[in-house]
Amino acid sequence: MKSIRRLYFYLVAFISVEVVVWGLIGLLRSIVDRTISGGADALAQALALILVGVPIFLVHWLWAQRTSAREEEEKEATLRAVFLYAILLATLIPVVQNLLSFLDRALVQSAGLGVARAFSAFRNQTLADNLIAILMNGIVAAYFWNVLRAEWGTLKDQENFSEVRRLYRYIWMLYGLLMTVFGTQQILRFLIYIPGDVLGELGREVVVNGTALLVVGTPVWVYSWRVIQDSLADPAEMGSNLRLGILYLLALGGVITVVTASSMTVNILVTRLLGADWTLQYFVHQLGGPISVGVPLGLIWAYYGHWLNRHIEAIGDKVRQTGMKRLYNYILAFIGLVVSFVGVATLLSFIIDVATSRSFLMGDSNSLASAISSLIVGLPLWLMTWRPMQAEALVVGEVGDHARRSVLRKTYLYLALFASVIGGMATAVGLVYQLIRVALTGDAGSNFVNDLLNTIQLLFLFGVVLIYHLNVLRADGASMADSLAEKQSVFSVLIVDSGDGIVDSVKAALLKSGSKMQVTVTTPAEKPEGDFGALIVGGDVAVDAPAWIRSFGGNRIIVQNEAQNLLWAEDAAQAAESVQRLAEGQEIQKKKPTRSAWTVVAYIFAALFALQLLLMLLAFGISLVAGF
Repeated sequence: MKSIRRLYFYLVAFISVEVVVWGLIGLLRSIVDRTISGGADALAQALALILVGVPIFLVHWLWAQRTSAREEEEKEATLRAVFLYAILLATLIPVVQNLLSFLDRALVQSAGLGVARAFSAFRNQTLADNLIAILMNGIVAAYFWNVLRAEWGTLKDQENFSEVRRLYRYIWMLYGLLMTVFGTQQILRFLIYIPGDVLGELGREVVVNGTALLVVGTPVWVYSWRVIQDSLADPAEMGSNLRLGILYLLALGGVITVVTASSMTVNILVTRLLGADWTLQYFVHQLGGPISVGVPLGLIWAYYGHWLNRHIEAIGDKVRQTGMKRLYNYILAFIGLVVSFVGVATLLSFIIDVATSRSFLMGDSNSLASAISSLIVGLPLWLMTWRPMQAEALVVGEVGDHARRSVLRKTYLYLALFASVIGGMATAVGLVYQLIRVALTGDAGSNFVNDLLNTIQLLFLFGVVLIYHLNVLRADGASMADSLAEKQSVFSVLIVDSGDGIVDSVKAALLKSGSKMQVTVTTPAEKPEGDFGALIVGGDVAVDAPAWIRSFGGNRIIVQNEAQNLLWAEDAAQAAESVQRLAEGQEIQKKKPTRSAWTVVAYIFAALFALQLLLMLLAFGISLVAGF
């Protein structure tokens, strides 16, 4: 109940303070420059926002302040930290944006280009508009900054605030980095360009706008990253999953964009070498797009890839280190496999087209260039990332066992199998369709041989991918089964029979999993002779265990059961909730607690979100190439 109430008050306070801030900005803008700001309509709108927003904000914010001062739980709540840091973002980012707007227009005008050549979002703004927005947002940000600083001085438990602050810092770092990368891309795009006589081509405003982005974005990025790096003395910051995730995203996003840009660059070069009728200006213009994107993203890949490796190396556990490196390698290996497959398929299709048509056209050269560029980029990428993973899996010992059991390796292999099976099935359907259609109609058509050969070569390639990865999967399974069987055969487990069917249940589960371990059954009153690695006992026996069970030196595994008046809680919070329900006369189900379905859903969506970010970075790189 408190969480829902807290969410309501802070959410309303956040929305209302933003309404008030932008109402004040609109009011001051209408006073300073009525013609630009809309006159009476703008004034009425601003006053309405202020008159409605102020009382609503005060009611909810003052309640939050009183509750925070009275209750330590409210002061340390994650939602309060989210509110305070979100307010700082919502006010300071507009400050930076208005500073960028002013600087961009100033640089464009100083270059003699006119305000119309600035970024489209900034063209209709004035210096007064920017200063008012900076002033009002700055005042609100200063107030909440002081509130936040005072909070840090009185917090007993700073964990919640530390986690939100960590996210706040990384948001600023990514924001500054995005401006820096985009500004660098704009400048490089202009430098790799030969001016022509066509109206609407790239002009000096590109380099001017890029300079504005660099001047504003670089200090934001450098300062934010320096603050993050300085905080690594705290073990919680160094071991943060957020840091690891950000480093992965930046390194992978950089390498994926570089691979895409490299493929496009090679494609352009090969097309030119094959005799494309391009002028020098058009050729340089084509090269400028992918190079201007690939260079800054390549630097991002190199820099954050370096810090990712250092982060992984700082972990003392070798098994964890290799596991963290697998994610990076398997993602790149799968991308390399797909690009290589496309390259080989395109090359074979080109050969078939030339053989069946007995001519070489300009369209064929484009196909050949695409095939060569895909192979030049994709095949080395796949070999450089897949071969180390395969070599690791072939190692005899603990390292090889962990590599073969890796979820990432299984995911990669089954993705390859899935793609090859589905692709092969679709191709086989197309092949059978063509044959049946010709058999029924008797009309093969002029392109029958070409289409038939292209379908067969695709089916062959899907078959090669399927057979190769299926053999790898089988080899992993055989090696893993032998290794696990050897380990299980020397492991002994002791099951304490309490008469509730626990022995039969455990034996059935072991039999189902194909376990080879040695199982011994005893009773609570009888201590068996022997050396056992683990002991399995029911919960009713565990709470009133005899001395020999309490002094057992190995691992003790407790199975929850339906013992009378024995309730199981996962943690202190669940225990407190159970006591509260008992006090209110409610019944508590005596069953083994299971992981919430929402937790599983959250994990799935987190993984999908991470994948979406990677795809967005890739799309961003492609859009820059296509659009600039």
